[in-house]
Amino acid sequence: MKKLIEKVEETRDRRLREEYRRVTPEEKEELLRKWHPDYRPEGKRPLKVGPSKGLIVPHEVANLIEAYPLIDPRQIDLSRVDYDVDILIIGGGGAGASAAIWANISGIPADRIMIATKLRFGDANTKMAQGGIQAADRPEDSPILHFIDVMGGGHFANKPELVRRLVEDAPFIIKWLEDLGVMFDKDAEGNMIEVTGGGACRRRLHACKDYTGLEIMRVLMDETLNRGIQILEFSPAIELLTDPDTGAVTGAVLWNLETKEYYIARAKAVVLATGGYGRLHIQGFPTTNHYGATMDGVVMAYRVGARLRDLDATQYHPTGAAYPEQIVGLLVTEKCRSLGAQLVNIDGEQFIYPLEPRDVVASAIIRECYGRNKGIITPTGMRGVWLDTPMIEEIHGKGTIQRYLSAVHRMFNRFGIDPTKEPVLVFPTLHYMNGGVEINVKAQVLNGKGEPIPGFFAAG
Repeated sequence: MKKLIEKVEETRDRRLREEYRRVTPEEKEELLRKWHPDYRPEGKRPLKVGPSKGLIVPHEVANLIEAYPLIDPRQIDLSRVDYDVDILIIGGGGAGASAAIWANISGIPADRIMIATKLRFGDANTKMAQGGIQAADRPEDSPILHFIDVMGGGHFANKPELVRRLVEDAPFIIKWLEDLGVMFDKDAEGNMIEVTGGGACRRRLHACKDYTGLEIMRVLMDETLNRGIQILEFSPAIELLTDPDTGAVTGAVLWNLETKEYYIARAKAVVLATGGYGRLHIQGFPTTNHYGATMDGVVMAYRVGARLRDLDATQYHPTGAAYPEQIVGLLVTEKCRSLGAQLVNIDGEQFIYPLEPRDVVASAIIRECYGRNKGIITPTGMRGVWLDTPMIEEIHGKGTIQRYLSAVHRMFNRFGIDPTKEPVLVFPTLHYMNGGVEINVKAQVLNGKGEPIPGFFAAG
């Protein structure tokens, strides 16, 4: 592998002076259809049951949704209520913690709010996020431009009213997080340092070095605990409860992983914030996701009549670690490419503009490895391409990686790979479940007829 690295080093000076061209819309469409995993029909099938019957989903998703529940109703006494609250929030990540905090801000007493989480409070994908959050809060930017970028990135399959709410609320949320104590990157004069993300027409990525999610979760966890909000750890919800007359969601059955007991939680409203399906390893891909990302919330919601959408769309982050074996699939943040790192094949040549939308970059990497056979085969047999991280130091000066990409530096350096001096190997990794339970702009979960299910909300 050292000899292969020499080829990357030989072409670096030349590549520093070159601007790789963007792909045309026609090239983009061809690239996606031939190489993106979402376009593999053999990986999906229509759902056979429920309000979204006929919806095309990955086999791994259909297997869960169509399965019989493991719970035996005879073992559960619904007349014995263990917890009685106004709001039950299922999930302890960024969305769940934010929902709890805002419920308390809105006037609901802390002792009437409960977070029930599968693992520890804060064990979630939020904590693993690195690169940053996009918000159009600069004079040369606007929510309209942000809206266009998001819609385009989603191939205009997005729900426009939700995208509008996202882009209009984003600057306010950045300010709210900062007021709570999140330490975003700033220059010497106190201005936000914002960089360009993939598929964005403006610099609007707000980061905390490359541990943005960890910093946000630190603050949200502290705020939740300081407010005295109830937290039930190691207690995943395994079924939702409904009113047989109105169909309203009225609580959940929880399973205590430590005592192996069922608990009944009754609530006036339930917020589902359980995250995605990364740990289902769709089509065998590695994942950036934490161990609790198993899509159980979506399955529970479907069983009470929730409508699903866009579950055929999965985001594969272009740059998951491909070597060494111990960190395969872990995130190598897009911020590396925002700061100048290029994607390079076995010949030391660029093959894609590094800040194309993620689906385009991921498809180009797969094509390079399996279509053109210009990937690098690791000692464990996995394929990948080089992410030329030393370019970051060439462009921005020595110390940049340790200053702004300390998590990436630490992840590789512990295995004897110094990303300030040598490129790292990457390959696409399963990152986001783009679809899920359908909601409206008030976060109310919709049923098969497109009507809100009473007392049921979803976030994240």
